[in-house]
Amino acid sequence: MTVGYFSPMPPAATGVADYSAALLPYLGPVRLNQSGDVNLYHIGNNALHRDIYQRALAEPGVIVLHDAVLQHFYLGMLSEDAYVDEFVYNYGEWSRGEAQELWRERARSGADARYFARPMLRRILEGARAVIVHNPAAAAIARAHAACLIAEIPHLFVAPELPDPVEIVRLRHSIGVGARTLLVGTFGHQRETKRLGVLLRAFGRAVDQGADARLLVSGGFVSEAYANTMEPLLRQPGIVRTGHLKEADFWKYLVATDLCVNLRYPSAAESSGVAVRMMGIGKAVAFSLDASVGRIPRNACLRVDTGPAEEELLAEYIVWLAKEPGAAAAIGRRAAEHIVREHAPEKVAAAYLRVLNGV
Repeated sequence: MTVGYFSPMPPAATGVADYSAALLPYLGPVRLNQSGDVNLYHIGNNALHRDIYQRALAEPGVIVLHDAVLQHFYLGMLSEDAYVDEFVYNYGEWSRGEAQELWRERARSGADARYFARPMLRRILEGARAVIVHNPAAAAIARAHAACLIAEIPHLFVAPELPDPVEIVRLRHSIGVGARTLLVGTFGHQRETKRLGVLLRAFGRAVDQGADARLLVSGGFVSEAYANTMEPLLRQPGIVRTGHLKEADFWKYLVATDLCVNLRYPSAAESSGVAVRMMGIGKAVAFSLDASVGRIPRNACLRVDTGPAEEELLAEYIVWLAKEPGAAAAIGRRAAEHIVREHAPEKVAAAYLRVLNGV
């Protein structure tokens, strides 16, 4: 069997491209962006996937649904009339007024929960030969939109060659992080759903309570307006900022970090490649509490309620780990054990091949 493999690939600035490149060598004979005996389509919630989406409709195959919400994909791709018609196709004629309202107010779509509650998956899923998702939340959303075969396969982790520990000590020193200082990090494209404002305020609270901590904010911003909104909070003491990092530098900063904060609300039920990498190399990760992290053992990560106590709880975690560095290390060890057991590329690829061979 030869697999037709359709996905953005590096250097495209998307986690889907990184994931697809990592998975590719483990699947056997593959034809990149050409049809095979069965086609595998990687679908995400942005315009990079427009041509892949159209190809998947024209020549059905197996869909890898990296984001279980395509609402923003349609908002960016369609005209008003086409968007409303697509919404009605998903949710019925009675929803036409809701669709028109969402179109008019689409400037809010980056953080408004109404848009995430309407994933608009019916068209891409109902013709698929099978659908692959990475977590239980995404599986539940997919099942609500189509009756096709849905397979939950964990996000893969390919162990990297890690930087020299001496190099990491030098990096931490260069950004003002001492041997006992807790380095908290948030990585990737900064958008409203990643709760950067919550993290910045929680960090400020923790420092005010005496935590010896620094906060690394890495990556670009989804818009200039959002960057300007965050700027006053980013000017507080203890913040270290980088732009987009090249792969080698990215890994250095990952290894240098003690706690990765990976909040998501509203959630598109995505599984974070950065979070999987961090856990895989033995780092503590704080997640928003929802079904997308339901397969991670409770003692192998930190969970942050998305309700009113979100900021306070995150601040308490930072204070605790700053005072008890061994606790972060212990959480990281359990995380690495889980990732090695469940997310190994050979195991993930075998699950993919079972689906591809079965359709």
